[in-house]
Amino acid sequence: MPAPPLTNEQRFALIHKYIERMPSLSTTVTKVLDICNSPSTSANDLNRVISLDPVLTGQVLKLINSAYYSLPNQINSLTRAIIMLGINTVKNLALSTAILGTMGKHSFRSLSMDAFWTHSLCVGVMAKALAGLKGIPGMMQEEFFVAGLIHDMGKIPLNNCFAEEYRQSLELAAIEQGPLTRAEEMLLGFDHGLSGKMIAEKWQLSLALSEMLRFHHTPENASAENRQLVGVVALANTYANLFDIGSAGDRYPDLSRINELLPQVGLSWLDLSNLHLVVQQEIEKARVFLQVSRKTL
Repeated sequence: MPAPPLTNEQRFALIHKYIERMPSLSTTVTKVLDICNSPSTSANDLNRVISLDPVLTGQVLKLINSAYYSLPNQINSLTRAIIMLGINTVKNLALSTAILGTMGKHSFRSLSMDAFWTHSLCVGVMAKALAGLKGIPGMMQEEFFVAGLIHDMGKIPLNNCFAEEYRQSLELAAIEQGPLTRAEEMLLGFDHGLSGKMIAEKWQLSLALSEMLRFHHTPENASAENRQLVGVVALANTYANLFDIGSAGDRYPDLSRINELLPQVGLSWLDLSNLHLVVQQEIEKARVFLQVSRKTL
């Protein structure tokens, strides 16, 4: 006899156990995040921690010398690289290296890995571009890029734990021509936003990133202090889905959401459409960032 289908509670318990078994962030990354949270942090403080980790040192130097920055001369000094990149960029490189390095080791059973990361790149690039339009300082724009890059990572455990149900969720969303989150909730009992939040808690990510992972389909539910970040990522995600730039399975975005999100974020449709060519070009440049962060890609 076939085993009885799992209840929603059993599925939730399984995904919770799966995420709890995921490796924690490395000691180096944890120290980098702690140091960067101090207002008095200097490049020398970061250098002392990063220089003890040859992999992260190599990634910082690889990033500063990549096409992403297109500098005329090779940079070989770690301290100089940290100064030129900025503390926030180095922090986000360390964070995305840890996150994407871990998530990249998981198989994409019902999703195309290449399409998934192309979509994720687009959302990151668009979120950063929108942050620029909003007048957010350059050193903070990288945080929007990383937020967009990791926004859908809650889908990866669902796709691994419940490959058949997740395939059915994708099919249901296609049949209904509706949002994937609704299909996930119907077939699994919860959506990728909840599993993303669980990962954020496991890794002790910032509250801003935790809320972004949980509410990037419903930014109105985010706290007031994080609503701008969540709203920008939500708008960038809708843009990527609308123009089919890569795919994370959500092929039928609710177009009415754009009309809700634009005033929430404080931008117009013209702002969005004017970025189209720039975003396409920046996605190609940003692939280097992704390759630095995910050495296996």
